[in-house]
Amino acid sequence: MASARLIQAILRGLDRLAPKSAHTNIPPHLMTGRRGEEDAYFYLRRKGYVIIARNFRTARHRGEIDLIGWDKDVLCFVEVKTRTSHDVKPAQAAVDRKKRRDLRVMIRFYLRTLPRKQFHALPQWRFDIVTVYYESEVPPKPTSGLDGPSCPVDHQNAGPPCRTERDKGGATATPSIVGGPTFELFQNVALSS
Repeated sequence: MASARLIQAILRGLDRLAPKSAHTNIPPHLMTGRRGEEDAYFYLRRKGYVIIARNFRTARHRGEIDLIGWDKDVLCFVEVKTRTSHDVKPAQAAVDRKKRRDLRVMIRFYLRTLPRKQFHALPQWRFDIVTVYYESEVPPKPTSGLDGPSCPVDHQNAGPPCRTERDKGGATATPSIVGGPTFELFQNVALSS
């Protein structure tokens, strides 16, 4: 586990040393998505997953599978959704009917390509979604006559001081991000609409 954190720290350092011109042509939302996939990779590793593929694509079908890995003896196909705010719809809601259909096709293709020598029968598998939230620092709002901020009752939409029901990562995405990413793992999500 310590080696994964060391590798993650080294990658962050190398990203900072990389020429800035290489990143200027990439739109910010794609950079956020890449960062989310990288952080989700390390998050799943810390949870015990053994990741065997990243960004799996094929020329025969459109779409990609963000992460493929083993959680004990279950093969997991993971879709990563990254957001910088909870203000819009939840990140997992972005995996709509069309995306699920594309993922079903890609998963079926991947399972057919598994070597028959190692897998006499199809392994047990499931579809997971990992949401990664990078919350920007927001100044606290005073509430109804109180001098300081208060903790909202709904912890799912809580700001940085009240994040009690989610796993927090240790990495910082940008200087304006508070406390690193927040992850939510949805296991065994239905692929049918």
